[in-house]
Amino acid sequence: MNSLRSIVSKAVSHKPVQGLRNLSVSRALQNENADKPKPITMLTDDERMMKETVAKLAKEQIQPLVRKMDDAHKIDDSVLNMLFENGLMGIEVPSEYGGSECSFMTTIQTVEEISKVDASVGILVDLQNTLVLSLLLKLANKEQKEKYLPQLVTKMVGSFCLTEPSAGSDAFGLKTTAKQDGSDYIINGSKMWISNSDVAGLFIVMANVDPSQGYRGITCFLVDRDTPGFTVNKPEDKLGIRASGTCMLTFDNVRVPESSILGVKGHGYKYAAGFLNEGRIGIAAQMLGIAQGCFDATIPYTLERNQFGQSIANFQGLQHQIAQMATQIECARLLTYNAARMVEQGIPFIKEASMAKLFASETAQFVSSKCIDIMGGVGFTRDFPQEKFYRDAKIGTIYEGTSNIQLNTIAKNILKEFKA
Repeated sequence: MNSLRSIVSKAVSHKPVQGLRNLSVSRALQNENADKPKPITMLTDDERMMKETVAKLAKEQIQPLVRKMDDAHKIDDSVLNMLFENGLMGIEVPSEYGGSECSFMTTIQTVEEISKVDASVGILVDLQNTLVLSLLLKLANKEQKEKYLPQLVTKMVGSFCLTEPSAGSDAFGLKTTAKQDGSDYIINGSKMWISNSDVAGLFIVMANVDPSQGYRGITCFLVDRDTPGFTVNKPEDKLGIRASGTCMLTFDNVRVPESSILGVKGHGYKYAAGFLNEGRIGIAAQMLGIAQGCFDATIPYTLERNQFGQSIANFQGLQHQIAQMATQIECARLLTYNAARMVEQGIPFIKEASMAKLFASETAQFVSSKCIDIMGGVGFTRDFPQEKFYRDAKIGTIYEGTSNIQLNTIAKNILKEFKA
């Protein structure tokens, strides 16, 4: 498997050696600016090259299949294989397990670039990296890492299973139980709205080992797809991100060994709350990609479309709409990148992650809707990509915490800061 990092290194071209004078001036400027704060959107050379590499892969290998996958409600096998072969399903995983060993920002930019083309593939990559692999890297023991990480970066999709029919925004009200039986646990219950579950081979399942303790009994289990009693039901027929399989899961006396517990027994509620915060930055990146992708697909039309003897891009009213969309997209990017940088620096980021997800998801809806308005009648047809961007954008204000949940989180953190 070619890792993302190795592909990028091959793509880097070496520039001719500069003249001594130019080189000395360049070094002087570098030394002068070395300690100055840099713009949030300024990328390292590695990040920039990786971003360009992923953008190229998305355009060449995903874009031709977008409509087919949307109609089929399934990620094409060739796309899934491409993601694994290029190291995009194990971006931050150490090379000892076959991963690309890149940064969190690289994960975020990968999700953004892919979502500019297809948000269904974007969420597949996002959840694999920001939730499934992140949980395993930080919580798994040596045996669990050796068993699952090499598979997850080369051929196996993972799925994170928290939501239930009666436990949505109130995630800790889940009813799925895991009753201890000797050295095993028997899981019973159901999960719903589980992304990537149609193709996943590993499921990270939240279940309560002691309901009398309330949410403090919630524990995280690793469950293989072929475990007896475990059923993945048919995918839901959704409005958007239709190629992303979202299924209900049923657990009927599913027996798993005690060794399948991920992390500490009874700490599942901490893991769910903590890791979803990183995941929200991934959703923000997905929504940012949708907004930018839709915008990029629309502006050329405004230059080509003529009405009243001139390009519609010449009309001030339309120019104002373009400016408004571009400004909101840039704000979403700044919020998202800032939250990602905070994760990398080990700085508390809960409030910023919620802000990024809230604003980026609202922006994706605004931009995709406005772009359809600009396109007019053709924008209302499936012959152009705007309608799919519009459908895909809606999920952003719902999953991994609704907009109201994000507002609650932001407000609580602000009040906490003032009380400190």
